[in-house]
Amino acid sequence: MNTVVTSREEILKTSRELIRQQGWSAVSIRSVAAACGVSVGSIYNYFDSKAELVGAAVESVWREIFHRPEDATVFQDAQACITWIYGRMEYGCRQYPGFFTLHSLSFMREDKSEGKRRMQQTWQHILDGLCSVLKRDARVRPDAFNEQFTVEKFADVLFSLMLSALLRQDYDPGAVLEIVRRTLY
Repeated sequence: MNTVVTSREEILKTSRELIRQQGWSAVSIRSVAAACGVSVGSIYNYFDSKAELVGAAVESVWREIFHRPEDATVFQDAQACITWIYGRMEYGCRQYPGFFTLHSLSFMREDKSEGKRRMQQTWQHILDGLCSVLKRDARVRPDAFNEQFTVEKFADVLFSLMLSALLRQDYDPGAVLEIVRRTLY
């Protein structure tokens, strides 16, 4: 058995594969070490605990699902961005069955605060991205937003609708796109 892991990313890649094949319960220091072909101590060189490993794996899955597209124009137009996000949600559900459901999110109870923090950090990144896209979209009416109805509040509504769609496993962005059209253009 090797005693040295090539990288933290290899450990996370292996963790993602375990999640993909067997679900979240498959991720532990021992199972990841075995799948990597290294000693348990090698995993501890990169992660202080199972909670830290799982938290990093959560972040790694979110990053894989919502990595930046090759086509930067996706972030110039709200409709293109929303369509892309829904496509990535569908990809995530195919690659990581159950990842987005309430059941799979329940693994982030109080003993999994690091995973929850990382997930919320990723959600904030997505929200910030939506805000940027809404501000850049040249088709948005100049009077679409005001002090009471801000870009941030609208992005929050859109994100809430997207989370709801994730839980329902509904990857058709049509209703959200219609809301964008009627509200902003």
